Order: sequence, then C-alpha cells, then structure tokens
Amino acid sequence: MFQGNSDVIDSPGHEAEACTVLEVLNRISGKWAIGILLRISDGPVRFTELQRSISGISRRMLTLTLRNLERDGLLTRVVYPTVPPKVEYQATDMARELYATLRTLTSWAERHRDDIAVARAAYDRNHGPQGGVE
Repeated sequence: MFQGNSDVIDSPGHEAEACTVLEVLNRISGKWAIGILLRISDGPVRFTELQRSISGISRRMLTLTLRNLERDGLLTRVVYPTVPPKVEYQATDMARELYATLRTLTSWAERHRDDIAVARAAYDRNHGPQGGVE
C-alpha cells in the first residue's frame, strides 16, 4: 500500500491481506471485466461471441482479461477436441455468486447515468473540464 493509506493497517500481517483484497477489487472492476462476467454468467460462451457482444474490446484485451479472470478462479476455459478446436468460457460458482452484486451495480449505474451527466456538466461549467486539479 502507498504511504497515504498506511494507517488503515491495524496490525502486522494485514498488509498482504489488504493488498489481495484491493487486487481482487481492481480486477473485477476493470474496464472489461464486469461486462465479461455478466455475459459469461448467462452460460458458456465462445471467444468470438464474447468479442461481438462487448463493444470496443480488442482481441488482445479480451484474451488478457479472460486469462486474468481464469487465473483468479472466476471462469474456466474448456477446450473441446474438435478441428478446429472449440473453446468455451464458463462462470465458476464464485463468479455466479458475484453476479448478483454486479447486476445491482450496473442497475444503479443505469438508473443514475443521467444524473451523473447533469452533475458533470454543471461541474464543468463552474470549474472547467479539468476541474482545477493541480
């Protein structure tokens, strides 16, 4: 952890635990992870189906995100012995448990996106697009 938050750690040995939690939260809140996890929770999905259903994701970024989610135990990659090989991605039990939370989060964002756009416009009118941040 960086120095500014060192007071959050209340006893020796908790720093590694806190970093692990932060890493997990960063992984699942990444730009593409939520969309992938929501899509995979519907059932097994092939790579090309995922790429088509997630607007703007590159093939490379999809590959990297899938590998990271697999590494974290949130999805499994199943390769079928066909020619050409058929590969599907499936949500694990852990990812299915996370699904309800992600749906709640995305529902909140959908409900409040107009309010946030209005707040941003008002802020930018008063402070400029950079907000006077130094």
